[in-house]
Amino acid sequence: MAKIGPWLVAVFAMLALMVSNGLILTGLSVYDVQFIETFGWKISEIKLRDMITLLVTGLAAPFAGGIIDRWGVRRAMMGGWFVLAGCYYSYAQLESLAHMYWIHVAFAFVLVVCGLNAAVILVSNWFVKYRGTAIGLALVGTSLGGALFPQYGTQMIAAVGWSNALLYASLFPAGMLLLTVFLLKDKPTEPSPYLQEGATVSVSESGIAFKDALKSRDFWALAIIAMATFYTVLGAQAHVFKYMRDAGFDPQISTNAISLFFTCALIGKFVFGVLSDVLDQRKVFFANLVVMLIGAVTLAQMEMTVVWGAMILFGIGWGGVYTLLQLTVMNRFGVRDAGKILGTITILDAIGGGLGIWLTGVFYDRFGSYDFAFMVFCALVFIAILALTQVGLRRSGTVQ
Repeated sequence: MAKIGPWLVAVFAMLALMVSNGLILTGLSVYDVQFIETFGWKISEIKLRDMITLLVTGLAAPFAGGIIDRWGVRRAMMGGWFVLAGCYYSYAQLESLAHMYWIHVAFAFVLVVCGLNAAVILVSNWFVKYRGTAIGLALVGTSLGGALFPQYGTQMIAAVGWSNALLYASLFPAGMLLLTVFLLKDKPTEPSPYLQEGATVSVSESGIAFKDALKSRDFWALAIIAMATFYTVLGAQAHVFKYMRDAGFDPQISTNAISLFFTCALIGKFVFGVLSDVLDQRKVFFANLVVMLIGAVTLAQMEMTVVWGAMILFGIGWGGVYTLLQLTVMNRFGVRDAGKILGTITILDAIGGGLGIWLTGVFYDRFGSYDFAFMVFCALVFIAILALTQVGLRRSGTVQ
């Protein structure tokens, strides 16, 4: 097996999140119009698929997190990439809503073992010093996936049709499977300068027990923040394409709005990950949520003249929130039972994200516009700000 270093591990985690989140959570929205035209489905029927994925992810996450804690990220990811490639092959043969829904049940397994929790645990096993920067770099992958895979879908649909576009996309997880087999290691086998002074290579054993984390006010406040922000962001990114199309923009311009959001989130994740290593985490976290709230309020005005500014603010704010949320969980509770702890928080953020995607579609079908749905986004970000006042924060690299 080739030798791999800490920063290469962070880059691998970035690629893993780019492919898993990009193919499952963000890249499929550009196919919705094709499904409506081909099968005659309603947007709320299509978006139910994402709620199914995220609800099953939430329910399975604590158990799968225990598997990651026991067997390691590498073994878990190998199975996940194989399933994801098979799912996209099946998606290319899509025939019914039930068929699509079952594929999205399988996607849930992939999100648990190849997605956010696995990437954060992997990076945390290699870093204590510069953990904020490393996690920020890894989480850039979700934004890269959001920026690149909608563009891939739009271009490939125009070139080869939606079915072949989905079929060719199965090559991405196949490539990740090869990288996982031949490159990845779960943790360092030699002392590393990126582990805090005095730590051994068994740093993954440090931290707070799962049962003790559940008794913490911090844990539940962070879970509320995750649920509220995931509802808002996943609801917005899943519907902005149709929102733009309804306003008369062509598919490419509508896709560009999605890419702009994720490009700005990419910037926010890395920049605020770095800042979290040198500044007070509480101030950085609050600033991110406030910027996200301003973006949500701007978006809720439903004015095409400000939608680009809203996407920029919303994306930058969310990028920082996303990084600080994962970093705070790791710094507050450590990596000892990280799979179970992150998995349990995933229950609520998955429920929130799934409801955000589905209910936004339901509100659209009922009211004929996104006005009410976007106002709900604003309310939830404000609730997240209130919840953050109940969380104690310190700089990266400290377990309390």
